Amino acid sequence: MGDLEDAVMTRVWQWNRPVTVREVLEDLQQDRSIAYTTVMTVMDNLHQKGWVRREVEGRAYRYTAVSTRAAYSAALMNDAWAQSDNPAAALVAFFGMMSPEQREALQAAVRMVQADMVPEPGPAPAATPEDTAQGAAQDVPEGAPEGAGEVEPEDNGEDAAEGPGEGPGEAVPEGGPEHGSRAPAGEDGPEGAAEGADEGEPPGR
Repeated sequence: MGDLEDAVMTRVWQWNRPVTVREVLEDLQQDRSIAYTTVMTVMDNLHQKGWVRREVEGRAYRYTAVSTRAAYSAALMNDAWAQSDNPAAALVAFFGMMSPEQREALQAAVRMVQADMVPEPGPAPAATPEDTAQGAAQDVPEGAPEGAGEVEPEDNGEDAAEGPGEGPGEAVPEGGPEHGSRAPAGEDGPEGAAEGADEGEPPGR
């Protein structure tokens, strides 16, 4: 962008509204002598370069800036940096020419860019059954009875399959409760004693 183009764009950016060639001409004529056709050619060139857009209003065009002054300055710096055969050295030299205020502005800009580049947190992983059980055990209120919050093991039916009397210390002999509840009748039993008394000699003989 030449000096005259920059002067025209400066006014378009400052006014921040659609402007005509006549308005820009009258403002430029306060500082220099310039013809209407010159300003019209410059603004047409800016339109061809994409810096302004225009709309017809009556018999004249109204021009509006496409981008901001900051975007134009960034484009200039990017073009100059791209033309360097040693971009790192060009940046070092550029930093050396900056004032303290410009360096502070640069640091603020870097912080803004870094903040925009922070990734968003992803979804939390799904809780597993173990995590759920542990969380339930830890959330027992104070004063609850002992054992509250403990997760009971799953009942797989093994206890129900055990028959009566098969617990520890309750073994039942084969044959069931009827045969295990009393001793079989024999010579040592009450019936055997009675029979032995009948077969002996009567007392006193």
